[in-house]
Amino acid sequence: MIPISHPSRKTALVAGANGVIGRNLIDYLATLPEWNIIGVSRRGGEDCGQVRYVAVDLLNEEDTRAKLSHLTEVTHIFYAAYQDRPTWAELVPPNLAMLANVVNAIEPIAPNLKHISLMQGYKVYGAHLGPFKTPAKESDAHHMPPEFNIDQQQFLERRQPGSGWTWSALRPSVVCGFALGNPMNLAMVIAMYAAMSKELGLSLRFPGKPGAYRSLLEMTDAGLLARATVWAATDERCANQAYNITNGDLFRWDELWPKIASFFGLETAPPLPMSLETAMADKEPLWNAMVEKYDLMKNSYKDVSSWRFGDFVFSWDYDFFADGTKARRFGFHEFVDTEQMFMNIFEDFRRRKIIP
Repeated sequence: MIPISHPSRKTALVAGANGVIGRNLIDYLATLPEWNIIGVSRRGGEDCGQVRYVAVDLLNEEDTRAKLSHLTEVTHIFYAAYQDRPTWAELVPPNLAMLANVVNAIEPIAPNLKHISLMQGYKVYGAHLGPFKTPAKESDAHHMPPEFNIDQQQFLERRQPGSGWTWSALRPSVVCGFALGNPMNLAMVIAMYAAMSKELGLSLRFPGKPGAYRSLLEMTDAGLLARATVWAATDERCANQAYNITNGDLFRWDELWPKIASFFGLETAPPLPMSLETAMADKEPLWNAMVEKYDLMKNSYKDVSSWRFGDFVFSWDYDFFADGTKARRFGFHEFVDTEQMFMNIFEDFRRRKIIP
């Protein structure tokens, strides 16, 4: 007999529990007394309070079914897992398969499943391909595939009719927050780059394309995204729709970069385009020496560096922003000052002794 959870309690299954998005979502859910939380990732985690972890290889259908088949109490799936691959086309099969494996494992055994939340991004709008229509709107036409974000949403759209659950899709800009071992952590890229520039006695140079220094951008704070994700998953007005989730302000690097340099006690020098992935490839000995010198947490260089992602973001020599008014029209009114967000994250890295 399948146990039925108490109607006032909710149980979240968070796939991708150790990434920037999943980790911050779990931290937020843990502040809400009505939620039990199950974090799912390959690495698992340490159970604490209302949070427990399950180590699962979501790419493996049998392992996913075996590890998740007893989770009959799940009411909400928050899907934020991601597998990186070298090309856009190669991203589709693993990322679609992982979502399907989770849904196929949970839907048949969880009678109170109410909602599936899907984490997307501006790839839906073709932002990764080049200059795209700005501000991007949720109603914009899809672009030529391959695109795993769209494939994942279409999977849910086909699956939902006749079921007892609804879905929502969240579309943040670049998400900034704390997480280690994450391939897409821009705040960590900047903090590491600045810390090592200071150690080498260098000014802080913007390493991206010349046009990227002056293009118009926006970011999404991981805490803000967590609150928006839970809002969309629990407000009936949001059912079966997508929402852009952004901080609510715009910036240009040419104005923000000197302020970031000042935080780290650095001067700026004129931008100099370079590949961080290439330039920082030989810096592991420097980092290890800094860990010892400043008594930092002994994280591996690989876990605290996301140079490839930094190169990607700093290559955007075109405007990169979306229209966030739909979420506000439907009831989500929070915002975050992006400059203050970066400073708060850098302070957090220092408190955690990730950087000097």
